[in-house]
Amino acid sequence: MACSHVEALASSLKPPSPSQQVHREECTLCFDGQCFNGGCFGEDRKHAYLHSQKKNHPLGVVIKRTRKEQKKRDNSEPPMKKLAISAPSDEETYDYSTSVRCFGCSPVGEAVQVDNPAAAVDGIMKALSSAQQSEVKAWEEEIIPCEHALTLEQVPLITPGEVPSQCTECDLTSNLWLCLTCGLANCGRQQYGGIGGNGHALQHFKDTGYNAETELIQDIYCYSCDDAKIDPDLANHLRTFGINVLDQSKTEKSMTELFDFSMTGDDGKELEPMFGKGLTGFKNLGNSCYMASVLQTLFSIPAFHQRYYTEAAMAHPQTCDKLPADCLECQMLKVADGLLSGRYSKLAKAPPPANSEFEVNEEPKFQDGIRPAQFKALIGKGHEEFSTMRQQDSEEFLGHLLSRLRQEAKSQGRPESSEATDALRFGMEQRLQCDECKKVGYKVDSVDLVSLPVEAGETGVTEDGKKTFRPVTLESCIEALCAPEELTDYACGTCGKRVRAETSTKFKTYPELLVLHMKKFQLVNWLPTKLDVPVQAPDSLNLDKFHGTGRQPGEEELDIDAAPAAAPQFDPVAMSQLEAMGFPTVRCQKALLATGGNDAEMATAWLFEHMDDPDIDAPIPTAGGSGSAAEPSQEQITMLSEMGFTPAQARKALRESNGNAEHAVEWLFSHPDDDGEEEAPAAAAGSAPSGEADVGGTPPPANYRLKAFVSHKGPSVHSGHYVATIRQPQKGLADEKEDEWVLFNDEKVVRAPPGGGEEMRSLAYLYVYERV
Repeated sequence: MACSHVEALASSLKPPSPSQQVHREECTLCFDGQCFNGGCFGEDRKHAYLHSQKKNHPLGVVIKRTRKEQKKRDNSEPPMKKLAISAPSDEETYDYSTSVRCFGCSPVGEAVQVDNPAAAVDGIMKALSSAQQSEVKAWEEEIIPCEHALTLEQVPLITPGEVPSQCTECDLTSNLWLCLTCGLANCGRQQYGGIGGNGHALQHFKDTGYNAETELIQDIYCYSCDDAKIDPDLANHLRTFGINVLDQSKTEKSMTELFDFSMTGDDGKELEPMFGKGLTGFKNLGNSCYMASVLQTLFSIPAFHQRYYTEAAMAHPQTCDKLPADCLECQMLKVADGLLSGRYSKLAKAPPPANSEFEVNEEPKFQDGIRPAQFKALIGKGHEEFSTMRQQDSEEFLGHLLSRLRQEAKSQGRPESSEATDALRFGMEQRLQCDECKKVGYKVDSVDLVSLPVEAGETGVTEDGKKTFRPVTLESCIEALCAPEELTDYACGTCGKRVRAETSTKFKTYPELLVLHMKKFQLVNWLPTKLDVPVQAPDSLNLDKFHGTGRQPGEEELDIDAAPAAAPQFDPVAMSQLEAMGFPTVRCQKALLATGGNDAEMATAWLFEHMDDPDIDAPIPTAGGSGSAAEPSQEQITMLSEMGFTPAQARKALRESNGNAEHAVEWLFSHPDDDGEEEAPAAAAGSAPSGEADVGGTPPPANYRLKAFVSHKGPSVHSGHYVATIRQPQKGLADEKEDEWVLFNDEKVVRAPPGGGEEMRSLAYLYVYERV
């Protein structure tokens, strides 16, 4: 039908420009099906109509897709040589149809005729959508070569061109890994989600010592390093076995997603899938499990329900003056609706037959899950790490998310006490006493979590060569945090000299939601290493004995901020070696500051590279107080950034350590929740010292019950897989012991074993306790 809107706008319809975002896959305000600003047009939500009214954009194109009948391989076709079979593309799987609708004439979109709409519609369909732009980045994972790949010697045991299509030790034909030394193919380890594997590739490494196996076409897995690596000469190494790398396909799962969590109980039976309100999973976007585990945990607590899943909150899009994809409030509401409504927690449809020699007709067991691509793109925008598709630290993401939510609230003029983030905020009291003058200084920091030291003795190694440790109790970790610590070289502002002092940390106030971060990633031989120390975390926790009481009668005040800054300390042996070579003292000192403090060889190399620096002979600036040391060099910042820290964190650590790189690394690992921003809001431990200011939380009693825990499996913080296990109260049950535990493993939502599973619980990375 013709309408006035078509007559007025038809001549001006244009395809999207390359710089315009095309949200084609889903509505920008909910997770419903498939205007440059995607909107649903169902009877209940009508988000396409809302957009048309707010922006005065009445015309839109409705995109529908229907599944194609998948082609099956004919027995007469030659066998496939792919080591990994990729999923069919959308174009191979679906047929698409489009129709132009006018939402100015009808809230559900009235079909209209438009003269020559092809250019605009084709432009929308062919444009790289926002979701595809994110997927393009999915393989930007920072993986580096290792010595085993660089020194690989090949001894082929197969005839070139005859790549095995079955494990040499069993009958598995999928999840195969090709040994780059001999060319034999063996099955990998069983992966989460039901991907089979008997671990024969690992056994092959143990039997032969051959390190590198490949399943991906660019990446390899090195068993000696126990991590994903790059083989710069992979094409030639594969050509040895008659494999042309250009003919191969890459798998969907990245290396960091291959670390499995068992989806079976202690009895060996598969865990029961769950569906319903509050039981919706997240589809993995490629290394996005760190984000999914945090969001599942936050949206399981009442504070986030009340803030983002009420009628009043859901009314925000009606008056929002931003595009929903650019509004954090809109995206938080969208995630809340997606997770809590139960609308998307339904059994997935059966997938099309696999386009391969081996047809798979397995019925789905789990839901599809919602796809948080728009939220991820927005929350990571402008951030050096979270804007990528690489695996990240769930604890760091929690801090970043809370900081962004607070910034959003502040920009809208909302008090922090009204925000859901306030449920995590509390105060930690720092006490410092000089052993010489006996004066005592106090400082209270507003924090969102506590990072606990995890120290335990080794008990041996596993068959895979990984260290095992004695279990520790969660309470002993808290005691270690709050225990007094001796400072042997404290610069006391009152005494005017370096003295012995004692410092301790206690709880000043207590939050509604207590997050405990287990410091399992520690510095071992200068490398961040994960220590899988089992932690015995109780259901109930009382923190009253860790309460800080503040200044006591008779204690004289020590002005902590008046303490003189420590002068940089230089290794005397390294200094003498450098000075013996004829370098001026100030240059020797600068070289040692830039290279770690005690390595004369590295310092010498630095000196030859910086001989012509205009300020090479300038005096080293004297630090005027904490955080005011000389500006770190770019070389130092780069060195720490390559270890996985952000430039802001590296810069602050070097300032706090007077330019000593080794001390800066120790500072970074002792302040894991400090984002390095000098003027950041109180979103992480160590921010905003605030004596009498509101630091959040309330006084004792401090009784808590375990609500959730986030577990990690993998060799490092930037490699592996995160899942969340959450206590869900069963409606109508008065006895809290009847609550059940639910495991959220991306889109797989299952009933967890009682207590969340003993092993999963003991190896958690974050524990979340709810105050009772």
